[in-house]
Amino acid sequence: MNVLFAIQGTGNGHLSRAKEIIPYLLKYANVDLLVSGTQSQIEMPYIIKYKKRGISFSPGKGGGIDYYDTIKSFKPFNFHKDIVQLPVENYDLVLNDFEPISAWACKLKRKRCIAISHQASFLSRATPRPEQKNLFCEKLFKHYAPCSDYVGFHFQKYDQFIKTPIIRSDVRNLEIANGSHVTVYLPAFSHTILIPFLEKTTNVTWEVFSKEVKEEIILPNIRIMPITNEGYLKSLASSQGLLTGGGFEGPAEATYLQKKVMMIPIAGHYEQQCNAVAFKQLGGTVVKDINHDFRVKLNQWLTFIEPVKLSFPDITAEIVYHILESKSATPALAFHY
Repeated sequence: MNVLFAIQGTGNGHLSRAKEIIPYLLKYANVDLLVSGTQSQIEMPYIIKYKKRGISFSPGKGGGIDYYDTIKSFKPFNFHKDIVQLPVENYDLVLNDFEPISAWACKLKRKRCIAISHQASFLSRATPRPEQKNLFCEKLFKHYAPCSDYVGFHFQKYDQFIKTPIIRSDVRNLEIANGSHVTVYLPAFSHTILIPFLEKTTNVTWEVFSKEVKEEIILPNIRIMPITNEGYLKSLASSQGLLTGGGFEGPAEATYLQKKVMMIPIAGHYEQQCNAVAFKQLGGTVVKDINHDFRVKLNQWLTFIEPVKLSFPDITAEIVYHILESKSATPALAFHY
């Protein structure tokens, strides 16, 4: 069996999940990889056959999306050309983690394409949303990377086609300790914005991972470090908790490790706002922005909040086997929108 696995390269979560899925795919199939997007710090230990610009949402430094940079980086003519020329017809199966080029190529050539992503979970009305829905973003969930069938991931099984998170082996194999520091991964905020708040807290140190530094900076109660997978995981495993954005994989991994999480979703990022609603419903801590009372909220979180307790069993092999087994089946794998 020949499989094309197409992965969104914006952010780190998609590629981290793919690294966990690919070894199971390779047990049953020949696998070619496609990655589109330019905002990930994750390196793949596999050959990527197709590297595409795709569509990347650029984070700013103040907690929002850099719309100017996002629009400037999009090349519509190249995007259309990539869709038309991608040879999806040469594959027995196309798997898609919220990757638009392969999804639209399959739609154009009437090729079955199976979504396997966190974003797929939002095709269910049962998945938590903010009180005020963003209708444009709801359309994006459906049309950004349209597929034939869907397997979604979320904090809970909100629908029959939604699974609990795939937690990578690097995380499952960590030795857990409770140290005196808190790990910080907030790529949408410059560390210069964070320092005035973090330096005023007491009885805790902060290990901040920043895309803006190449060498470690040491302050009285703050270490600012470049982003590396090994350094981040070492810090997280021995931390009190995680201060992070409204993504999915980061909070899920920290929760699996029994660390408390403070989530600060990116302003204007609807998917992260949805994640924040779901996380808050489960008892997690969500802060809308870093403003004048942020230090008070930090101290309350440090002093009084306990980790959210959820179970994330290792079902990656089961999911991959189910998808490949369903390849020739007539009924939908799990869900048609």
